[in-house]
Amino acid sequence: MAVWIMIPDRLDEDDKPVSEYGSVFAVTFMSFFMAEMGDKTQIATVAMAAHYGSALIVVLGTTLGMMIANIPAVYLGEKLAGKIPMRLVHGLAALIFATLGSLIFLGLDGHWLSKLAPTIEKAGLDVVALNAPLTCQL
Repeated sequence: MAVWIMIPDRLDEDDKPVSEYGSVFAVTFMSFFMAEMGDKTQIATVAMAAHYGSALIVVLGTTLGMMIANIPAVYLGEKLAGKIPMRLVHGLAALIFATLGSLIFLGLDGHWLSKLAPTIEKAGLDVVALNAPLTCQL
């Protein structure tokens, strides 16, 4: 992932940038649908629906919760898109992927992160979100 994120996206001559609202919706919908299949949120939703026996209420609750979590990120991303160089964003993301991947490859478990929690929180990062990929093992 660290190397892949550093490769710039290129449009072929016959590709058009997505500009119609329907196309943006379709691309976003399919991207999130594919990325979220089988993730821990979906597994938690299945567990809650089984536990509480009210699938409709659980679906409404998880949908509302995801919307509340994602709406600020979308608006913040829109505001910052023109102000932050994408090369910098890609570089930071690559660094994070490489660091986490190296730590996982070296066999470090999620406990190392709890020792760094105060430093990570001072930097304004979410310790729980950073720890999630390391603790979600089957």
